[in-house]
Parts: sequence; C-alpha cells; structure tokens
Amino acid sequence: MTESPFTGLEVIVDMGLCESHGQCVFAAPQVFAFDEDDVLVYEPDPDVSQYEKAVAAAAACPVRAIRIESTR
Repeated sequence: MTESPFTGLEVIVDMGLCESHGQCVFAAPQVFAFDEDDVLVYEPDPDVSQYEKAVAAAAACPVRAIRIESTR
C-alpha cells in the first residue's frame, strides 16, 4: 500500500444518485456499509490510510455517486 500524500480525507456521497449497488462496500468496507434497512452509510472523514480504498470505491460506483476529496 502506498502512503497517501494527503493529511485529510473527505468522502462525499450523493444519496440522490446512490442506488445501493454496494460496490463501494466491497472496495472499502471500513468506509462504507449498509445499515439494517439496506441504506448506505459511510464515514465522511475516514483515516487517511483508507485513501486508496476510498478512491477505488468511488471508481467502482456504477452511478458515480461518490466523490473523494483530500487536503494536504
């Protein structure tokens, strides 16, 4: 795993676009999950160590509902 050059990480999900396909859950289970009602829940400010997995989760989203922002 490559260390992130960023000091902060923000996950933004457009819940209006999200169709709960779950690809993000498979790609980054420490960031994304489903609640008991099968609604996506996520950590909006995960540890920067989750950077690569969060980016992979965003890329895996078939409706592009996930955006990852980072700060230096």
